[in-house]
Amino acid sequence: MAVGRNFDEILRVIDALQTGDAHRCALPADWRKGDDVIIPPSISNEDAKGLFPNGWNEIRPYLRTTKL
Repeated sequence: MAVGRNFDEILRVIDALQTGDAHRCALPADWRKGDDVIIPPSISNEDAKGLFPNGWNEIRPYLRTTKL
């Protein structure tokens, strides 16, 4: 009650943290299950091929998004 967050937001944050940890990805603001995730720049394209076999959308060399 002291921080002014609702329960749905707390669950969304927990889901995002668990997803990011399990899949080695970053998640944009207001991410929900089923939305695109971000492949961190620290993961090379070669490593990303193994982690994300369905491919990705390269918006910029440092910004790649994909579905899980």
